[in-house]
Amino acid sequence: MEMWQGKHFSITDPKDVKTVIYQVNKTEKEFLENAPKYTIQRLDFTQELRGENTRKTFYVDNPSEDEDHLVILSFGKDRVVVNMALLEDDKISISKKPMPLKFNSIYNEKETEYKDFQYTPNLKRPICIIDPETTEEVEPMLYFDENTNEVKGKCKLKPYKSYFAFEIRDKKDV
Repeated sequence: MEMWQGKHFSITDPKDVKTVIYQVNKTEKEFLENAPKYTIQRLDFTQELRGENTRKTFYVDNPSEDEDHLVILSFGKDRVVVNMALLEDDKISISKKPMPLKFNSIYNEKETEYKDFQYTPNLKRPICIIDPETTEEVEPMLYFDENTNEVKGKCKLKPYKSYFAFEIRDKKDV
């Protein structure tokens, strides 16, 4: 029987709100020279209905030994609430000092490809584009850039549709 090692915590979404959470990871030193300093990983979750609310249990598969930074995105009808949190030991707390986070809304009237972005050698990325209606990620198309000798990604965006994009950056790059 396989044992699961990690941490989990639960939140309750009110009606018409969908929350997704990302773990922020610092890139390993051996990859840092040609890779983004931070990458993100969406947390898996299970959900159960409780009346009109939805209780979600999120799983952190590879928690660090000291603390894990989390980005909490709650999608409502016409807005996104962004929170930062720390998972320390078995306690989660909303951060008063958020990490540098760049986010915006993307909208085009024609089909377009959005941004070349770097991946780490183990294929982790620093940027995420989300469809706010479904809260699903727009999966990037990966390619190898022979000029820079790097794996990069582009996202294809549909016309007349809004997207939410965010990226974790180093404080000096904000």
